Amino acid sequence: MAFGKSAGPGKRFQAFDLLSTLIAVVRVDGSVLFANSGLEDALGTSRRTLEGSQFGACFQEPQVLRTAIDGARSNDFATLRYEALLRRVNHELMPVLVTLAQSDKAGELIIEMSPLEQQARQDREERLLDQAQANKELIRNLAHEIKNPLGGIRGAAQLLQMEVESRDLIEYTQVIIHEADRLQTLVDRLLAPHRRPHVVGDVNIHEVCERVRSVILAEFPRDLHIERDFDVSIPEFRGDREQLIQATLNIVHNAAQALAERRAAGDAQIIFKTRIARQVIFNKQWYRLALELHVIDNGPGVPDAIKDRIFYPLVSGRDGGTGLGLTLAQTFVQQHHGVIECDSVPGRTDFKILIPLP
Repeated sequence: MAFGKSAGPGKRFQAFDLLSTLIAVVRVDGSVLFANSGLEDALGTSRRTLEGSQFGACFQEPQVLRTAIDGARSNDFATLRYEALLRRVNHELMPVLVTLAQSDKAGELIIEMSPLEQQARQDREERLLDQAQANKELIRNLAHEIKNPLGGIRGAAQLLQMEVESRDLIEYTQVIIHEADRLQTLVDRLLAPHRRPHVVGDVNIHEVCERVRSVILAEFPRDLHIERDFDVSIPEFRGDREQLIQATLNIVHNAAQALAERRAAGDAQIIFKTRIARQVIFNKQWYRLALELHVIDNGPGVPDAIKDRIFYPLVSGRDGGTGLGLTLAQTFVQQHHGVIECDSVPGRTDFKILIPLP
């Protein structure tokens, strides 16, 4: 990245404030020339305090950085990567992946740090995105393959029912017809996201939440408490309102059903929480602003056995569940270039929907 020679550090490195990673520009003696806003937030220290200080003091093992800087100064490498522990003002340690590279100006080095948790999340999102695409193709192909023979089975059972006289045999044909209809409904649900046109309009996420809240409370009117924690500054955005209602409804309905014991005890709770996320990366893209919608419940949590597969089709943690609710929710959110994440422990499950904002 080239900068004008006459510009001061604040102007020369201003673009680094737009990055979600943590950036420090240091001199070869290890003193800080510039720190971006991401690094300020992560360390809990102001830029003015950091500038001029020894950056090595921000790490648990300062000597590692000193060695890396010495190697860069002697041109042993152009870029170096290693893992380290960053010290925050409250003495909390943050694991980061450090990338140290030479600047375009002699005597300066650029140090970029990515929290390892963020890196792991990005890797997980990439795997989920690839898996979702594979699932979509598998579901579509499988549903079409099932559809034709299913119609034949049902038609043959209807013809057979017209020919037989025994009541017992008629009951058997009715079972065949009933099960064929049940499978047909399942196939239609599998194909629904690919058939329905994407109807784009202005969406207010709080109207979506209120609609879902009213539907859920109509089904669970006495033993479920739904709280709102809204950021009213969130702007409207372009999207398919009905798809987002359905996606949110599927998540909330799952939560309400998982709260059966809490509902019986009288302390079942679901929280809608909205926030604006700034400078975030998901689905391999960087976004300046994104909607963050949380659906939080105080239920038993997602079973460990299915935690990594909850968005896969036909995977359910509930007896009698179809395992399609979260799959369809993920599909609808992905059609808005968004992502769904789940953080679950016993007593607290948090489904987070992230959607880019204009």
